[in-house]
Amino acid sequence: MANNQTASDLKNDLKDTANKTADDVKSGVNKMANDVRGATDEAADKLRQTASDVRSTAADLADTAREKGSEYLDAAREKVDAVREKGAEMADRLYREGERRADEVAQYAGDYYDELSDMVRRKPAQALGIAAGVGFLVGLILARR
Repeated sequence: MANNQTASDLKNDLKDTANKTADDVKSGVNKMANDVRGATDEAADKLRQTASDVRSTAADLADTAREKGSEYLDAAREKVDAVREKGAEMADRLYREGERRADEVAQYAGDYYDELSDMVRRKPAQALGIAAGVGFLVGLILARR
């Protein structure tokens, strides 16, 4: 019986040791699972924070881009207005200069017309000869083409 009891005690001790080992393993696995859950939750929180930071930075960059775009657009409009004003001033100045020169040409043409009319009245035969010569030369030039 002593053997039975010893075997029974060994069996019980072995059973207790196996149960204790199983409990220790189960406890270790639970602790590791909790650690992994904690690390996963921490990583998820960091990922959420990083995503939030990225969204915030992107929004800030978009706002900055809008502001800079607006500033550049305003500056471009100012430059266009300045160029438009200078162009209008230059066009007005050139128009006035053209009018002045056209008046001068009209005055010279009138003077030469009067002078030519006087010459034709004073020397009609010479004027007719010159006109015939010019007509002949123009005819030759046009005939060659």
